[in-house]
Amino acid sequence: MLIIKVILFLIPGFAFAQQSDHQDIVQQLHVPSGFRLSIFADNLPNARSLALGDDGVVFVGTGSTGAVYAVQDINSDGIADRHFVIAEHLYMPNGVAYKDNRLYVAEVNRIIRFDRIMQQLASPPKPTVVYDHFPSEKHHGWKYLRFGPDNKLYTSVGAPCNICEPEKDIFGSLVRLNTDGTGFEILGRGIRSSVGFDWQPNNNVLFFTDNGRDYLGDDLPPDELNKWTTHGEHFGFPYCHGGDIPDPEFSGKKCQQFTAPVWKFKAHMAPLGLHFYRSRHFPAEYQQQLFVAEHGSWNRSEPQGYRIGLVKFVDNKPVSEQAFIDGWLSKDGKVLGRPVDILEMPDGSLLISDDKLGVIYRIDYEGSHG
Repeated sequence: MLIIKVILFLIPGFAFAQQSDHQDIVQQLHVPSGFRLSIFADNLPNARSLALGDDGVVFVGTGSTGAVYAVQDINSDGIADRHFVIAEHLYMPNGVAYKDNRLYVAEVNRIIRFDRIMQQLASPPKPTVVYDHFPSEKHHGWKYLRFGPDNKLYTSVGAPCNICEPEKDIFGSLVRLNTDGTGFEILGRGIRSSVGFDWQPNNNVLFFTDNGRDYLGDDLPPDELNKWTTHGEHFGFPYCHGGDIPDPEFSGKKCQQFTAPVWKFKAHMAPLGLHFYRSRHFPAEYQQQLFVAEHGSWNRSEPQGYRIGLVKFVDNKPVSEQAFIDGWLSKDGKVLGRPVDILEMPDGSLLISDDKLGVIYRIDYEGSHG
């Protein structure tokens, strides 16, 4: 068995994941009773968006490092044993999505596809360009990528600024397209920077996060959870924030003419990836509820965020928010990690990426359901 491992290690693009010592960080994080938090994979610099492939393979997009990774737990012990480099030197390949043995990757300016990827993890093929008509502006340029219930690809195009009226309609939009790049359409506008969305399981309604503008103070404006329902909806940016806060730099618009958020997060918490929990593995109070990766503030006098939030829904509407995992912001204000995305595994556990530490955590429930 040892000989086999050595041979595999020498294959280009392949390496066994090396578990470095992040247990000191894990021990400082707080989780609800009955849950266990551990390190699933590390040595993944700037790990951001996650997508589940076949056979438990997890694909990992990144931002500034330009790489795409894949990790796999082959013996089902909750720790990734294998680590593949799928691509390097891409343009902020944040978004990853998988379907039918094809890996789709969203760079700033395009979507590319790796065919027959499950058979070629150790020696990935050259990608095929699916769509290359996105703007190339880097500011809020990284993209989230998901398959919707209609089997189309969904992504968003952020505003190329903190606050501005973009010259091109494509900026600040939610879009979708077919897997071959055809059928491109803009679904909604007025979205400053969305890096996470999911569909409510019982009705397939699309919810997405949006990060509010900077430099209106510590507590303004709130970050948003929005619900898309109709083609052409406008969610307010840059004219209105949080549904009822006119922007001081752009007058002449009434907030009532825009779609208001269904939930308001505290300002500058930077909600990114979100996930409605579908399994019955966690206790009933977590089922069908929304987990949100709150990446954390960077321009607030007292930092906040740096946690996994839980937004509770009743009758398909959000009614409250609480911390599910926190502690990445220490009591003395030191930032220990920054959660980005959330992925549900077939066994009901959740994976959480951290782009500061370059790790993926695994949280599992080991208590009694009563």
